[in-house]
Amino acid sequence: MRTIKEFYMKSGKLALISIIAVFMLTPGVIAQVPNRVGTTAANFLEVGFGAAATAMGDSYVADANDVSSIYWNPAGLAYLENSEAMFTVKPWIANINMGFAGVGVPIPNIGTLGLGIVYVNYGQMEVTTLDMQDGTGEEFSASDYAFSLTYSRKIAEWFSFGLSAKYISSSIWHTSASAFAMDLGVIVKTNFFSPTSQREGGMKIGMSISNYGTKMQYDGMDLLNPIDILPYESGNYAYVPGQFRLSSWELPLIFRIGISVTPIVTNSSRLKLEVGALHPNNNYESVNVGGQYMRDVISFGTLYFRGGYKALFMQNSEYGLTLGAGFKLQLPQNIHVQVDYSYQAMGIFGYVNSYSVNVAF
Repeated sequence: MRTIKEFYMKSGKLALISIIAVFMLTPGVIAQVPNRVGTTAANFLEVGFGAAATAMGDSYVADANDVSSIYWNPAGLAYLENSEAMFTVKPWIANINMGFAGVGVPIPNIGTLGLGIVYVNYGQMEVTTLDMQDGTGEEFSASDYAFSLTYSRKIAEWFSFGLSAKYISSSIWHTSASAFAMDLGVIVKTNFFSPTSQREGGMKIGMSISNYGTKMQYDGMDLLNPIDILPYESGNYAYVPGQFRLSSWELPLIFRIGISVTPIVTNSSRLKLEVGALHPNNNYESVNVGGQYMRDVISFGTLYFRGGYKALFMQNSEYGLTLGAGFKLQLPQNIHVQVDYSYQAMGIFGYVNSYSVNVAF
């Protein structure tokens, strides 16, 4: 038993050193100029979910501790104290509807299991062709889905890891594509900068890699097209069955690393600050910053006020200020209900609202 504990301690220290080393190298990485903009598929996987996280400028990799950890950092799912369900609605730009639903269940001595789904509905659109550019009278729809199965566990009270297996599906009318991917994440709790000298109020370090998987290639009956192999000669069969073969595209691989601190802790309030850096495979590197002020109210519950800024240092970014608020109520039979709202500035696209409901039971 002692040998196992020593192994966990050594593994945790090695992971902490590795994370700090990567974080120190991040400024050098941010200086690089990408040459792969617009070269990935299923880019809806880059949109964050959970109103609490998006209100903090998407800086949630180190302090993820609810069901939205399935998206941000699967290691955060290990810190669920009770079973929890989460529902998020996020109306996107251009009348696109997006949402997330997930559930996490702690299992004693085993870990925490999570199941999540992200959906995107692009609505109905008119079918047009080169010959009928004003429309054929038909309509088509497009949608995207991502299903995640997550396992997370605390190796020690100050170290957790998580792993997600993900199935991704995308369809445009009669054409579709699919892929499989994995997410990995770790969280390390320290007592650095802790007002109480406890790890719970100290600096947290988080790291995650999202969407490491297979490529996507669209296929379907919409790509069938008759071909006249000899268009300038008569007498041949002019309608040979043919099909367009599309290229395969990588998924948007995202490396996230962040730190959070809690500089103010009192009996009834807490201030939390977090900064995170992103290194995607299809765009510029960027930095997200955010904060959350929590206030306990007697005979009511807990109030949350959040703010942040997304995509600092990203060139040609339309992201910017984020704001949000929420509250949590404690109901009988140890049931907690939390409602959150977030606002995200989107430059020329206006703004995006997000609404989340968490139920712990």
